[in-house]
Amino acid sequence: MINKIIKRALNEQDLKKDEVLDLFKTRSYENILKIFEAASELRDSNNKSIKLTSTVHLTNVCKITPKCKYCGFAAKTSSEGYYYSFSKTEDEILMAAQSVKKAGIPRISCSGAHGYNGQHAVQAAKIVKENTNLELLINVGSDLTKESVKQLTEYNTDTVCCNLETINLKLFNELKPGEKLKDRLMTCKMVEDEGIELSSGLLIGIGESYQDRVNHLFFLKEFHTLGEVPIMGFNPYMETPMENHPPCSLIEQMKTIAITRLVFQDMRITVPTPTIGPENVKFSLMAGADNVATVIPDHYPLDVKGVGSSTYGNFKEVVKTIRELGLNPEINEIPCPVKEVGITKT
Repeated sequence: MINKIIKRALNEQDLKKDEVLDLFKTRSYENILKIFEAASELRDSNNKSIKLTSTVHLTNVCKITPKCKYCGFAAKTSSEGYYYSFSKTEDEILMAAQSVKKAGIPRISCSGAHGYNGQHAVQAAKIVKENTNLELLINVGSDLTKESVKQLTEYNTDTVCCNLETINLKLFNELKPGEKLKDRLMTCKMVEDEGIELSSGLLIGIGESYQDRVNHLFFLKEFHTLGEVPIMGFNPYMETPMENHPPCSLIEQMKTIAITRLVFQDMRITVPTPTIGPENVKFSLMAGADNVATVIPDHYPLDVKGVGSSTYGNFKEVVKTIRELGLNPEINEIPCPVKEVGITKT
């Protein structure tokens, strides 16, 4: 049965829900390896290059109350995360973006907390796009309005991320009591309506079932501009309501990455280095991922703590890992040194 499902995926046929559920339920080590191999083969048949995405965190001052039960990003939620409040200045955002550009990393994610109607995202988009040639992903969840999404389009934002995390409504309400799932769905729809590439993914290991994951993957198919699916494994933060919840296992993350590849055969599948662990980047690639996120270059000018875990991937180490697997990291040609300039004013 598993061999037949894998063969259909390799032939680029659409899998059915019950077939995907069978893949998740597989316990045989031999069959799990077959799923990983098929996912890597599919990825490589489309493109052997691996995207690299760096990051700048705009603010951790989150106005959602009560806070998400697993959050270690927002101020005062965990001593392991960004405990003290910060909001990056325009110059700090510019310095971070220039550092990423100089390293040759082609893409940057600008992410931040809620409560700003997306204007912190618009400001970041303006700075990045007017001063660099970086691909830009904006990730402020559902903290966007129609106007701010339109402004992101005007600044040529490449991708907007709004992770649903889980579409199990009961679980969502339990873990994110200050948010509404419908708000995140509406944000995804606004992004789609504006014609921007949508990134939306799964947070796994939070109490969801395999059927929940299957339902989530098939639900994402309804968004016509979907171009990226992040797979994020849960890690507990100290001092949060979920500090004693077990972390998502590496094998479950790999399995979900690989199955997502079999479902979305030519989709960008993203794995943030904090959630899988920088030391485990190679396993995400072996499972068919093609975008490694939260990759930080040497001499990055700002303090960084990962989201989902305080660790993150070093650019040189990530590139080394990619090449050791016989894959090609996407690296931009590093421009000749030029005199630093300030923010472009319009």
